[in-house]
Amino acid sequence: MRDAGVISNYALFGATAQIRYTEPLATLDADVLVALPDPERLDILKRLYEFCEAGGYPIDGEAIRVGAWPVQFIPVFDTLTAEALEQAETADFDGVPFRVVSAAHLAVIALSVGRGKDYARILALLESGAVTREEIAALASRHGLEDAWIRFTRRFVDE
Repeated sequence: MRDAGVISNYALFGATAQIRYTEPLATLDADVLVALPDPERLDILKRLYEFCEAGGYPIDGEAIRVGAWPVQFIPVFDTLTAEALEQAETADFDGVPFRVVSAAHLAVIALSVGRGKDYARILALLESGAVTREEIAALASRHGLEDAWIRFTRRFVDE
């Protein structure tokens, strides 16, 4: 998709990316963060869906079916996700390189969403040693989430 100009960049994120850093999680789909060449279009994902469908990957609701996996493509939606995509790390799966959002960015994106399962993900990342409290605090502060981080640590970490 990058070579064809459908996307500018990509990185695995969400629960499937977290598996790189923590114990396996139950998840129903894979989430891929994407930068698109024309992010101002109203039909922002139309070209991506058409490209996938033409390649034999059917549309399944909001996802594209890749084998047994529904894959959701999520456009970069703020400065935090833009930075996460830009600073994504390269991982390897059976000799195939792919980009993955860092543990610190996964934690702060989860903090910004703020659901119960997001808080559980932050705790799992901390407990695995994939990221430190200081790394999360610094990144959260840079993206205007310092108060959210303080509330999270008071509620879940400092008890």
